[in-house]
Amino acid sequence: MKCPICGKPATESDHPFCSRRCADIDLAHWLRGDYRIPAETVSEAESDE
Repeated sequence: MKCPICGKPATESDHPFCSRRCADIDLAHWLRGDYRIPAETVSEAESDE
C-alpha cells in the first residue's frame, strides 16, 4: 500500500502512512478542515417548510 500523502510505501508502524511526518501532515489537513464536504446553506424560509 502506498502512503496517501507522498506515495512512498507504507510502513507497518505508521500504517497507512510511510512516516510519522506524513501522518502529522494528514492530521493537519483534518484539523484545518481540508477534508470537509461542501454543502449548501438552507435559508430560514426553506427550513420552515
